[in-house]
Amino acid sequence: MSQRGSLIHGLVDTHAHIGDAVFDPDRGVVLKRAQNSGVKAVIAVAEALADAKRNMALASEYPMLKPAAGLYPTHTDFEAAGIMAAFIREHRTELVAIGEVGLDFWVVKEDSARDIQKAIFGMFIDLSLETGLPLNVHSRSAGRHVVAMLVERGARKVQLHAFDGKAATARPAVESGYFFSIPPSVVRSRQKQKLVKQLPLSCLLIETDSPVLGPLPGERNEPANALVALRAVAEIKGVPEAEVLAHVDENTRRLYGEAC
Repeated sequence: MSQRGSLIHGLVDTHAHIGDAVFDPDRGVVLKRAQNSGVKAVIAVAEALADAKRNMALASEYPMLKPAAGLYPTHTDFEAAGIMAAFIREHRTELVAIGEVGLDFWVVKEDSARDIQKAIFGMFIDLSLETGLPLNVHSRSAGRHVVAMLVERGARKVQLHAFDGKAATARPAVESGYFFSIPPSVVRSRQKQKLVKQLPLSCLLIETDSPVLGPLPGERNEPANALVALRAVAEIKGVPEAEVLAHVDENTRRLYGEAC
């Protein structure tokens, strides 16, 4: 590792699918590489109940993993949502977030299915208010709708991951004190570069969304690349990496407390 990289310590990857089977052959090596890159913790998000259970088991094996539980928004199933909500209530003290949850209008096109998505998302927003757990939110092609629902329902602790909307769409979320996490794909995404340029450092977090959204398309992404995202934010903002780290560290603590 370069000397430059060694100057970064205490970074949190706030959204990763580290339980994905693609990491089964070398998960321990991947996490060690993340630690060597300055990553101290990884929030392991879930897409379904099996993921949530696996995240909790992996967190027992790897203390740097912080488990979350959620239902991916393409699961338009009220029964599955109810089971997930019950699981979150039961394990609320062991989880650091509800996620990932939200809306996805890129995959789901039918109005009836989108209405179900909204109802389920609304349920998870209410669950966040009930439990005090932050929301780790997916909003692909639905940023305006997600932000509107969060604000209207009074959500308080919110991370919008890999937001694909414009800064103008993000503004009400910024004004509500929500956070936006930036993945390594920012190095190749004009949209994300514009978003970073226009949003204040006071609302930015770092994520990887491993194993996707890496710096190179088609290659497996991993938590060590959180450093790539941080350096990209520093370059776009024209500020030192240490300043970005200080801001994202404070922002992560504001959202997740001592959990990370």
